[in-house]
Amino acid sequence: MEWTGTWVAERLGVELVGDGELRDLLGLALRRNPKRAHLLVSNVLGKHVPQRPSVVYGHGHALGVRAAELLGPAAADAVVVGYAETATGLGHSVADGLGDVPYLHSTRRPVPGVVPAGGFEESHSHATSHLLLPEDPKLLAGPGPLVLVDDEFSTGNTVLNTIRDLHARHPRDRYVVVALVDMRSAADLGRLAAFGEEIGARIDLVTGARGTVRLPDDVLAKGQTLVGQQEAANANASANPATPAETAGPASSGAQSRPVRVDLGWPAGVPDGGRHGFTPAHRALLEAALPDMAARLSAALPPVTATDGRPPRVLVLGNEELMYAPLRLAHALEQTGADVSYSTTTRSPVLAVDDPGYAIRTRLVFPAHDAPADGPGDRYAYNVAGAGFDAVVAVVDSTADTPELHASDGLLARLGAHIPHVVLAVVPSYTPRGASMLPEPLRGPAFSSYAPEEVGWLLQDLSDVELEAPTEEREEAIQSGGAHYAESLPVEYQPSEQYQQLFHAALDASAARLARAVGTVTETVLAERSGRPVLVSLARAGTPVGALMRRWAQHRHGLDLPHYAVSIVRGRGIDANALRWLAAHHDPADVVFVDGWTGKGAITRELAEALKDFEGFDPEIAVLADPGSCVRTYGTREDFLIPSACLNSTVSGLISRTVLRADLVGPDDFHGGKFYRELAEADVSNDFLDTVSARFDEVADAVDTEVKELLAADRTPTWEGWAAVERISEEYGIHDVNLVKPGVGETTRVLLRRVPWKILAQRGAGADLDHVRLLAEQRGVPVEEVDGLPYTCVGLIHPHFTRGATGADGKAVVSQ
Repeated sequence: MEWTGTWVAERLGVELVGDGELRDLLGLALRRNPKRAHLLVSNVLGKHVPQRPSVVYGHGHALGVRAAELLGPAAADAVVVGYAETATGLGHSVADGLGDVPYLHSTRRPVPGVVPAGGFEESHSHATSHLLLPEDPKLLAGPGPLVLVDDEFSTGNTVLNTIRDLHARHPRDRYVVVALVDMRSAADLGRLAAFGEEIGARIDLVTGARGTVRLPDDVLAKGQTLVGQQEAANANASANPATPAETAGPASSGAQSRPVRVDLGWPAGVPDGGRHGFTPAHRALLEAALPDMAARLSAALPPVTATDGRPPRVLVLGNEELMYAPLRLAHALEQTGADVSYSTTTRSPVLAVDDPGYAIRTRLVFPAHDAPADGPGDRYAYNVAGAGFDAVVAVVDSTADTPELHASDGLLARLGAHIPHVVLAVVPSYTPRGASMLPEPLRGPAFSSYAPEEVGWLLQDLSDVELEAPTEEREEAIQSGGAHYAESLPVEYQPSEQYQQLFHAALDASAARLARAVGTVTETVLAERSGRPVLVSLARAGTPVGALMRRWAQHRHGLDLPHYAVSIVRGRGIDANALRWLAAHHDPADVVFVDGWTGKGAITRELAEALKDFEGFDPEIAVLADPGSCVRTYGTREDFLIPSACLNSTVSGLISRTVLRADLVGPDDFHGGKFYRELAEADVSNDFLDTVSARFDEVADAVDTEVKELLAADRTPTWEGWAAVERISEEYGIHDVNLVKPGVGETTRVLLRRVPWKILAQRGAGADLDHVRLLAEQRGVPVEEVDGLPYTCVGLIHPHFTRGATGADGKAVVSQ
């Protein structure tokens, strides 16, 4: 039989050198990855290549037995940790071989309310962030040996990152690394022992085979070129069912099979895997239940094939990190005499080539169906189409049993197009004790007009709740009852045709200026925050800015930064549940709060105060414009027109201002917001993003120069804006700084959703104030030109008899 690495080796000059059985264990494939062109494809892991479950489980179990022999009596105190997603089942099997020891695997699926016990990066992977989320926080705290399990040991970086993180939290004197293959280069061979000496611990290695991959210097460039050529060839051939390598849609012309759902009878209290820990007690319960579950699966399968009377060829297909449960089900089914193979779906994009000398012959593509934290995306099943299976058992956990799984382009439909008999088995997703059941972020197009990758809204959808009232009625009700401004919504301002023309003219005129400010603030964040920043915009004014910052990072650096929008309410603070969700899904130290602009700095102070109760978050806000000198991280300190301030929801994804009302927002809910779908014809949210993004390239050089100067400058906030507001408050007899709204952005908001008293304008201010003058004229508000104003304009709300006046606590100032 031809080696399944021949195709890649011949075209890229890659050599696989090592033990005699290495080529039996590994094939080669290509992937579109800027860090590594080739992929070592294991024939015994059960991920990309369907294999007998007894072979897959046997290899892992045997490695566990060897690790136990190495550790001797200390094995009884060991804890095993596997790596997501590829080695979760392998790690489980190693733990079984070690004996009665607990198991935990890393995960890329955060769980709200479960505090991470560690995290690390897998530098060569397409998706790098790993979390350790044990239900028992003491699981990793013991002094016994820690056994780390991965499918391949290549550079050692992932293992060293893990040990470094965990050793800093819970030092111990013994580590064992277990892998199917040791593929380190000569340069990497001594790193493990040297690191062990550095931290004062012994680190051993147990592997199934030893070898190395010899790569030519130009392998990355050649690999990417080859991937591009082959993908084009696959696309051209996709219309021909005889060439099944790339299969994004149904490939068979016959009737598609309908899935049959089977109740497994999964034992109560047994986790679906090791995401939150899997104990010896769990293992015993699972072992006892496996024969009955295998019998239920067997009953759902066709007894014989229609053609030759042989037992059907069955594939048991796991789902990404869910590898162990389907492996054990497949193994139990195999022990009944069935003809069973096992593999799982994956996030990893690998090129498919229908050639005997290539490890990935076919590829099924389907959308993610478990609401992943990083948003939607494609998922894959390899070597399934065209493999001659008569039946497939798709095993998912209940979190992944979603409408997307059952959709016409979902996994079940893809399988049914190629395999006559499809069975669905759902394992209950395990919920750790104390886990908060906060929902996942809302995304467009279901909530907001933004594309789903632009932003995840950590809000509760209140679109069907009547919250609006005419401004005067609303403020009168607030004043009479002392209600908070965030308990209701003003009627959304509907811009006139003249005002819309003003917006577009302002956007065209300021797009380059905006792009420069976006680039400057984003580059400053990237320079001063290590790792991968998580953008968290303050809804809703900050959200267009967060989306633009995300676009800049992607356009300029190829970085796909997560972006979420959260609610902050004056007098009530930031949404605590949104912070808990962020802490459960990301390192709080990576979070960068984003807003559109600063006025006098009230929100800056509000955020700093709110975060005192939450460990790890940096209260610094990154803003596009900081005319009040309230923050260190900004795009500019000029007070100029940011066109997104000219409109409300129609430039912010059609989302309302946020709502916080006790009868609508419970203790476990996010703050609320509305999606104004009915305003779609007036929506310019994506026009705003596209217009500014189109100017990124032309301002890139100016941004680089400006950022270099900023990073070397003293950017300590002077709070001169706050001082100016205090002076204006006293000069005009207002005596409440919260009723003075400085800057173009804040003045615009006063005119759009308050009942203002007057506008102060810097004498000689030009086009930046055209929209302010128009709004003021429409509302009968005087504009007074003054000298010595530190802002381009300031909006004033009179505290007496003025509906719309709110004080520091967010409540209306009572008329006198």
